[in-house]
Amino acid sequence: MGNIVAIVGRPNVGKSTFFNRMIGMRKAIIDDVSGVTRDRQYGVCDWNGKQFTIIDTGGFIGDSEDVFAAAIRSQVHIAIEEAAVVLFMVDTMTGITDLDMQVAQLLRKSPKEVLLVANKVDNHERMMEAQEFWSLGFEELHCVSSVSGSGTGDLLDIIVNKLPEDTVEEEDIPKFAIIGRPNAGKSSLVNALLGEERSIVTDIAGTTRDTINAKYNKFGKEFLLMDTAGLRKKKNVRENLEFYSVMRAIKAIESTDVCLLMIDATRGVEAQDLNIFRLAVTNNKGVVILVNKWDLIEGKETNTARDMELLIRERISPFSDVPILFISVLDKQRIYKAVDLALEVYENRKRKISTSKLNDFLKESMERYAPPTHRGKHISIKYMTQLPTPYPSFVLFSNYPKHIKESYKQYLENRFRDVFEFTGTPLKLFFRDKNKQG
Repeated sequence: MGNIVAIVGRPNVGKSTFFNRMIGMRKAIIDDVSGVTRDRQYGVCDWNGKQFTIIDTGGFIGDSEDVFAAAIRSQVHIAIEEAAVVLFMVDTMTGITDLDMQVAQLLRKSPKEVLLVANKVDNHERMMEAQEFWSLGFEELHCVSSVSGSGTGDLLDIIVNKLPEDTVEEEDIPKFAIIGRPNAGKSSLVNALLGEERSIVTDIAGTTRDTINAKYNKFGKEFLLMDTAGLRKKKNVRENLEFYSVMRAIKAIESTDVCLLMIDATRGVEAQDLNIFRLAVTNNKGVVILVNKWDLIEGKETNTARDMELLIRERISPFSDVPILFISVLDKQRIYKAVDLALEVYENRKRKISTSKLNDFLKESMERYAPPTHRGKHISIKYMTQLPTPYPSFVLFSNYPKHIKESYKQYLENRFRDVFEFTGTPLKLFFRDKNKQG
């Protein structure tokens, strides 16, 4: 199970403020990637060495209480089914409402961990007022203030203790997840590769039964393939299709090595494609972008694949060193090339480089272009080594690590990608004080 924490509750109780505070706890939140807006619906939170994905369900529906009562109920059902921990948020300033009681009724039946969170508790009087929420029938009540942050640290301690322990992987073979928006052709690709109807495929988005893990063992290649469509034909799924597909994608991203992001050529790159892409990158997963249904594009001569590729690279920047392949699942065009690319990215992600090679690279890079000085101080980077992580990460020791400009860090990463083969995999470069080495 992916470590998903879902925030549920009626509109205007402060879910989004709480969500922003949670992902703000993380030192390198997704917002340092250019072009990412603050109003995302999901992000990654690191707390006490444990990482989890947090979802603001409010981002998937509007703010009108009457129209969306049914939508909130369906979200609660999906959250119960898919999340490891559900945070039920209520508002101390307004007290218990009918909608709160309806949500509570659904959550009390849940076998999952549900934490009742009373928001907007920022003084002693509010703390007293919050006690009425005990009547909703939950074992614990956690009082927080999303605005000031009061109580959020204690709540995070409890959340990470309730998350499932990481299970040991059964097989050490590559794991590939096919991710993307509903109806981009994910299930059809699984079926085409495996040569059998593994999942029900129709033209209606929302018909795949579950995430399907299938072992691929052909042409001397072996890997696990995860179809993340995971959309069942249920009323509450149709209403909340986007929400449900995001839940499924997050679970798959967390447990995979390389993500095959499928984009529908007839729709182009949409905001949700970029959100899913960035989630894969934030989780340090390899990525291959597959542009499906290219055969349906009218007047392909004017819409060349090259133009489309440049547009995609522009949208996904700054991390644009990603393989982009134009395929047609229907005609089985280039689908085996997609497998080859995924295996290459898998190898790139595992690549280890000797310390001597890294330091030769560092010396040559600094001779080509020295780090800009900071207020007259000469900046030097003395030493570089690879860290023992499942993805490529490196630490560089400097006399003034805090004063190395972002543009110089980007220069090093770009040059690093030119010299060593890391296409399709995110890199992490950490700059540390050389005096604190070891």
